[in-house]
Amino acid sequence: MPRGTLEVVLISAKGLDGSDFLANIDPYVILSYRSQEHKSTVAEGAGSNPQWNESFLFTVSDSACELNLKIMDKDNFSQDDFLGEATITLDAVFDEGSHPETSYNVVKDKEYCGEIKVALTFTAERGGAGRDEYGGQEESYGGWNESARDF
Repeated sequence: MPRGTLEVVLISAKGLDGSDFLANIDPYVILSYRSQEHKSTVAEGAGSNPQWNESFLFTVSDSACELNLKIMDKDNFSQDDFLGEATITLDAVFDEGSHPETSYNVVKDKEYCGEIKVALTFTAERGGAGRDEYGGQEESYGGWNESARDF
């Protein structure tokens, strides 16, 4: 079970399909991992190829293994438009520690609608209380550990 910090560097997107016919889209991204959520700045007037270059940190404390990136278009006089989303499986990042800049497909209604580029780094929690002799997290089962040590 991985424990530590996941850093997500939101770099850019390209080829986003917008629904604003008369104006450029103003995209932003909602990044979510389990119950944690971050929102990027709005790339005003950036159109279908925005640049963000922003970093976000998530606390990893369980085996959840997906990061969701939801791309939205900021609208001033109506509800923001959903442009698409990308789901990133994190197993390889937890195993390897990092994943270089990579483009992921943005999908809306099962249709390709652009790409989003991110870099990922996982920093495992080191040492501390509750660790067993092998460096892993010690498990507690309501007294089982204590009684098992007596044998």
